[in-house]
Amino acid sequence: MPSSTSSPLNGSSTTGPSGNSPAADLPDRLRAALSDADYTYDGVAELLGTTAHTALSRNETVPGLQRTRGGTPLETLTRLFLLQTPVSVADAEKALPDLVDRMAAEGILERSVGEVAARLDVRPYADEERDLWVVSDLTPGLDGTPNKVGPDHVLGISSASTSLAQLTIRGPVDTALDLGTGCGVQALHLAAHARSVVATDVNQRALWMTRLNAQLNGVSAGSTAGGTIDVREGSFFEPVRGERFDLIATNPPFVISPATGERLVYRDSGLPGDRVVENIVRAAPGHLTDGGWCQILANWVIAEDRGWDERLAEWVTDCDAWVVQREVVDPATYVELWLKDAGLQGSPDYVRRYDTWLAWFAEQGIEAVGFGWINLRRTEREPTVRMEEWPYDVEQPIAPTIHDWGVAIDGLHALDDAALLGARPVARNDVQQETLGAPGAEDPHTVVLRQRRGLRRARQADTLVAALVGACDGELTIGQILDALAELLGVDTDEARSTHLPTVRELVEEGFLVAG
Repeated sequence: MPSSTSSPLNGSSTTGPSGNSPAADLPDRLRAALSDADYTYDGVAELLGTTAHTALSRNETVPGLQRTRGGTPLETLTRLFLLQTPVSVADAEKALPDLVDRMAAEGILERSVGEVAARLDVRPYADEERDLWVVSDLTPGLDGTPNKVGPDHVLGISSASTSLAQLTIRGPVDTALDLGTGCGVQALHLAAHARSVVATDVNQRALWMTRLNAQLNGVSAGSTAGGTIDVREGSFFEPVRGERFDLIATNPPFVISPATGERLVYRDSGLPGDRVVENIVRAAPGHLTDGGWCQILANWVIAEDRGWDERLAEWVTDCDAWVVQREVVDPATYVELWLKDAGLQGSPDYVRRYDTWLAWFAEQGIEAVGFGWINLRRTEREPTVRMEEWPYDVEQPIAPTIHDWGVAIDGLHALDDAALLGARPVARNDVQQETLGAPGAEDPHTVVLRQRRGLRRARQADTLVAALVGACDGELTIGQILDALAELLGVDTDEARSTHLPTVRELVEEGFLVAG
């Protein structure tokens, strides 16, 4: 879920940039200064140490302040941006040579006679290959201070942005879209493997920061650091009308509310209920190339009178869909979460807003709210739609598992039953068999096949299915294995085939077997 609560190296506030494009060489010079100071994710984590780093994840700065008193450029930058503590002009000039006044003019810093304070956050970030930096609004609520933010607040790196980055399939593509870009985190990721990226948002401050972050990380027209980022103002798909993309990634403003009162752009769409997510799911096929993916981090309504999976399945057209419900919360918990996120706890309006929001949930027949992943892939054939709940720990990044699912269902669509009997699938090498039974018993009463990677699924299997998976080494066909096991177990061959071929399809789709 999007949240203004920071992780140790994440950020957000209500002050804003100058609104003008930064001076041409400012991003390059700032990047050089940050790099020279080792103001990187790993550099800051090592400086703070485990205790201070963990405390900062709780929005507590005192342990970090105790670790950063030496006046080195790295300590100064950490105090200035992450701990939001003013530093001396001398220390700031040492860490940011010839940049302090220019950054103040851009609205990134504020300078007084003897001190410099941050007006925006400049936060170290990293992917598997690159050190990155992300400008956003300052983190609200440090050390218990009020955390109320303005309507055009630009959220920094949050648990939601990290989750979407881990969900998004990485592989070379021509065109990608970051829908509702915020400060541009997803666009930076996409630019590493897409020839061109479009980033859209309705918040002009967010677009300013996205452009700055692209430049700060060396991503621009003709850059060798990756693709290009085309930043466009507009609501949802309006700025890309008539265009199609190979990959769309979005963490939309999906908070489910009556859409009344002050709107925080980073989380509130202005549409009631889960309409924003429904609209994106319904519109996405028209903006995808054949085989293109749209990956959405979202909330959805769980209604009192029907299943969540039934509701969401009705939104899907012309796409394979794999929707995973990761979490379910009750209305009261949900309302409390977002009132606190808006900094309203303890305010005179808190109880009234709580009552209004909760009453609206009851009027709408909303039993709970689901959170999870929606993965859509444009297809011209009969779509596969998979809806499931999986609240358990998964391997991150999960994107390779999503990609492999797409490959698996493509393969299954190409195989009728006769072709599947002739296939030679291989058991995935991380699948293990667990058996449960009474001590000394000759046979276990339960056999479980468990994945150690990806979604880390577990499924109960009978003796024949467990033996079938164990025999899938690419040498024998499914037909040969089923026939041999049927004879061994005294089961009719035709019955074994008809009964277990659907299970074989499930095992391939769920990743226990890789089609050969």
